[in-house]
Amino acid sequence: MERNNKNIYWFEPSVSVQDRWASNGYRSCLLWFTGLSASGKSTIAHTLCKQLHMRGVNAYVLDGDNIRHGLNKDLGLSHADRKENIRRIGELSKLFIDAGVMVFAAFIAPYREDRRLIRELLKKWQYIEVYVKCPFSECEKRDPKGIYKKARAGEIHEFTGLSAPYEEPESPEIVLETDKMSIDGCVKILLEYLVKNGYINPSVLQGKE
Repeated sequence: MERNNKNIYWFEPSVSVQDRWASNGYRSCLLWFTGLSASGKSTIAHTLCKQLHMRGVNAYVLDGDNIRHGLNKDLGLSHADRKENIRRIGELSKLFIDAGVMVFAAFIAPYREDRRLIRELLKKWQYIEVYVKCPFSECEKRDPKGIYKKARAGEIHEFTGLSAPYEEPESPEIVLETDKMSIDGCVKILLEYLVKNGYINPSVLQGKE
């Protein structure tokens, strides 16, 4: 059903995101962690979030599983539902960014089209695509939630990398090969990227561990 939005108007806030950047001393942005299940997306995102929190930077992780417990619990794993899942996260990320919070979204987001949509949605803001690259065989070996085993047994349908496709990013800002790198090594690369590109002050890297 088409919704009538003729009487809905955008209200310009009295405090801009630039005002918040100036007050915070860093720039909010979205780091989108994409990759297969068990590739390390959530672990890296949460570790980075903790490191920044310890250094006085406000950050928040939007985790794929956690979001499906609440905001997106009405969505399944069909192509259409996956697309809507990603769209909602993009809109939610915009609000966090506007509030001056650094956002780390850990979602498989298997389709290039959907990731391109988020990039376009946030072109006014900041979008950093992080490809958490790990071979399917290694992810299946890890299988911390036991979902690969369930997928092999036919209990999970439309499973990314097995019965549904994963389209690798063509030009991500950052690639982290987690079968070759440690979590700390990945976080170090991300922190250095944020400093080099002006999101956080270099002094942050000298903060407490």
